[in-house]
Amino acid sequence: MTTTTQHRRSEGTLAVAGGLTAFAAVMLVMSGMLDIFRGIMAIADDAIYLSTPNYVFKFDLTSWGWIHLALGLLAMAVGIGLVMGATWARAVGVGVAGLLIIANFLDIPYAPFWSVTLIALYAFIIWALCVVRPDSETY
Repeated sequence: MTTTTQHRRSEGTLAVAGGLTAFAAVMLVMSGMLDIFRGIMAIADDAIYLSTPNYVFKFDLTSWGWIHLALGLLAMAVGIGLVMGATWARAVGVGVAGLLIIANFLDIPYAPFWSVTLIALYAFIIWALCVVRPDSETY
């Protein structure tokens, strides 16, 4: 009787772990798409964003656009790899989410609320990808 209860608990934990990976994959695809749009907006018209004259990490907004476009495409590719169950996608997903946290941190003066929101989302994606064990049956 005791082993049945423990077995059910582990099945529930595995279901949650699979759900976290699926959530991280969907969030990477969606946020990657939004970063692509954000990059296109910055490349096409610099007047959309607020400009800060005395920013230490000052880049041209077109450069920020290309950075967000490239990272958004990479995030979408990794998210699709996670959906397909690729083994490389978890490690690369953590790395891409970390790069996106850094890019959004450096982009705070141009879009403060959106950057802080994405930093929190990417931190959750990193947590979701790190907490799942790849040897689980539902992965």
